[in-house]
Amino acid sequence: MNYSSEMTYEGKTFSKENMLKGEYENCTFADCDLADADLSGFRFMDCVFRGCDLSLAKLNDTAFRDIEFIECKLIGLLFSDCSKFGLSMNFYECNLENSSFAKLKLTKRDFRDTRIIGVDFTGCDLTGSTFWNCDFSGAIFDGTILEKTDFRNSFNYSIDPENNKIKKGKFSLSGLQGLLTKYDIFVE
Repeated sequence: MNYSSEMTYEGKTFSKENMLKGEYENCTFADCDLADADLSGFRFMDCVFRGCDLSLAKLNDTAFRDIEFIECKLIGLLFSDCSKFGLSMNFYECNLENSSFAKLKLTKRDFRDTRIIGVDFTGCDLTGSTFWNCDFSGAIFDGTILEKTDFRNSFNYSIDPENNKIKKGKFSLSGLQGLLTKYDIFVE
């Protein structure tokens, strides 16, 4: 299995070229195209993905440990297929549309300025995570643990307090409507 450490990959198109399956530690991927790539079994540790497109990549047993995604296109990804061991990711200015984090433990994670449209968080543990200026249009929260999670600067979420654990969650007054959707109540 290939091992790469402290390497920078810039402007590469891995969806067409074969990326060597292996472990990547302390590596930077900048402006790379990994759309439709099969990343199954890959191990990424302490890596940064900046300006990359990983849309529709296969993530069966892929390890993402201490990863930062910055300005990345991550559409249609099944993060729920990733290796659960040590899973740790932060997202900054990304597009996560139609992806799934179902049943994952993502405690104390940062999601900032990110499009989280149509994303599935069913059964996910997001305890202590921060969502700063994120758009949650059509996102699914069902049986999700949102304790101590900060939504104060995010919008378009619809969270049923009866089907999710939201104890000590932080919400803004303007986001109150997102907690009352099922009751068909309007707050002005």
